Amino acid sequence: MNTPKIFESEYRFCLILWENEPISSRELSELCKEKLGWSKTTTYTVIKRLSDRGVLKNENTVVTSLISKDEAQVSEIDELMEKKFEGSIPAFIAAFAKSRRLSEKDIEDITEIIERGGK
Repeated sequence: MNTPKIFESEYRFCLILWENEPISSRELSELCKEKLGWSKTTTYTVIKRLSDRGVLKNENTVVTSLISKDEAQVSEIDELMEKKFEGSIPAFIAAFAKSRRLSEKDIEDITEIIERGGK
């Protein structure tokens, strides 16, 4: 199954949902006003849009996700890898390592992930 695209503002909304689900749409609207500055109408529009795309469900005014945070992140990385690095993991890692200083702990952790085969 392909993970539906979640755009940046929707992702910020999903972070709130993932942290608080299951949650009533009213409570979610209040959190979005507090954390994102959104109106109730904006929140309800995003709930409807994400529901239509299969990212979440809104049953009896209770909102829950259908896509996990991990699934959303993996999908975004996959898209980034294909668009910017032509699917090349070494090119991605090289660009990442050039853009920031990796600590010894970072290198150990990355090496361990690679040795486990990404698991």
